[in-house]
Amino acid sequence: MATDQTLLDLAEQSGEGFLRLYRWSPYCLSFGRHEPALRRYDRAEIEKQGIDVVRRPTGGRSVWHARELTYAVAAPIEWFGTLPETYRSLHRILARALRDLGVDATLAAPAPARGVGSGACFAAAAGGEVLIGGRKLLGSAQLRQGTAFLQHGSLLLEDNQDVVAALTLGPTPPGGEITLRQAAGRQVFFDEAASSVAEAFQQSGGEWQLGTPTLDQSHLARFRDAAWTWRR
Repeated sequence: MATDQTLLDLAEQSGEGFLRLYRWSPYCLSFGRHEPALRRYDRAEIEKQGIDVVRRPTGGRSVWHARELTYAVAAPIEWFGTLPETYRSLHRILARALRDLGVDATLAAPAPARGVGSGACFAAAAGGEVLIGGRKLLGSAQLRQGTAFLQHGSLLLEDNQDVVAALTLGPTPPGGEITLRQAAGRQVFFDEAASSVAEAFQQSGGEWQLGTPTLDQSHLARFRDAAWTWRR
């Protein structure tokens, strides 16, 4: 998360666009920036199981990061326009990558945004999100900072979001997600998925810088701090 925040800073300072593709080790539970994690999730059980937890710089709801591909895009706001326009534009690129992998990806119809206290990210699709047969395959969130934006999200390769439900206090909405393995009817490895996503972005017309920047250590300290992770 500190790296993604660093990308946002660079996009704002340089006016360039950045694309980062990565995976998580160890697996991790992330909370949205404004999500009420203290009253939504069982902190004692999370700590008992030794589950890694982080709070994202972006908004949205909780995500279990396991066997997935995570993308991060940071660029000037003027490249795509408003938040909904940016959301849909990036998801169109990602849907193109998924179609190249052999799955019939579509975008969800416009819909009201769901509140941060309404359960896991994959419990329901917001307008413009990527669907397979009406089920959510990819969850994304966005942050705007000055003249730039950061959007990142998780493409489920293998694992569902049952961990989120198991750690939620009280009733949980039924999961609505689908994995890429289920959608494609075969195992799609990280490298294959990453290659398809990178190619789709390069063909989108933007000039994207790839790779990982030198990390801003102040961001690293913030995202490692339990006081930030459990601040609400």
